[in-house]
Amino acid sequence: MNINFFFEVLIGGLLSGVMYALVAIGFVLIYKASGVFNFAQGALVFFAALTCTGIIDKFGVSLWVALPATIAVMVVCSVLIERVVLRPLVNQPDIALFMATIGLSFFLEGLAQLIWGSQVRKLELPIEDVPIDFLLTRYNIIVSQFDMTAAAICALLVVSLALFFSRTRIGRALRAVADDHQAALAVGIPLQHIWAVVWSAAGLVALVAGLLWGARNGVQFALTFVALKALPVLILGGFTSVPGAIVGGLIIGASEKMAEVYIGPLVGGGIEGWFPYVLALGFLLVRPEGLFGEKIIRRI
Repeated sequence: MNINFFFEVLIGGLLSGVMYALVAIGFVLIYKASGVFNFAQGALVFFAALTCTGIIDKFGVSLWVALPATIAVMVVCSVLIERVVLRPLVNQPDIALFMATIGLSFFLEGLAQLIWGSQVRKLELPIEDVPIDFLLTRYNIIVSQFDMTAAAICALLVVSLALFFSRTRIGRALRAVADDHQAALAVGIPLQHIWAVVWSAAGLVALVAGLLWGARNGVQFALTFVALKALPVLILGGFTSVPGAIVGGLIIGASEKMAEVYIGPLVGGGIEGWFPYVLALGFLLVRPEGLFGEKIIRRI
């Protein structure tokens, strides 16, 4: 085995895993706030990326002008989601909120394409997709500068969100809301404000994920399926844990790359697309609550 090639594959997988973790964070934030799996997170990724590129193409502005405008759009969109979709469903069954996110997903996908069109758009970020000279010349390991920079951006955002929701008053209020909506309302926690903040954070996460994945694969409808890669990440890490999303993302990213390179040739290739789900299925049989999830004990 070529040890340099092994580390090249491993590092590439870990860098992809950090980006998977960022997508998973969006799910975790909404789940912690409402106890519901947000089916619309993939649509938010697509909506944010298409809005940013649409502003650039339609108005002829630079990325640095379009980016704050898109952030404003995502914040407004998040507030509207809270007011129009979530607020009428306070204290309703979880299945009602889940079905609402499914409807929201189709609405956002259609709205984005209605406004900006459905053609594939190219997104240029000021990050070169070239090998890192230090690793190439000294260790003969090819690691993309784009992947390394994207992973660093994702890691910074994930750590910032983790600190914000674990060390601030809003974070404590979020945990109270996640435990019991009615009890949180009874002690004066403004549920609507918490949901608006959480959805705004999820929108920001979706924007960063959409830009990074869009720059790599093009801004297109297929971005909605990036969110599906977050499912095995959440199963491994736990639906309520930000650290779990990080660890789960690293495991999924590294394992899928390793499987594609070392197992793929034995089974005909294409293993990268489905191996994470097989891994997650096996993990469900052993620890269904995830590595960092809370174990629920129900008395019968």
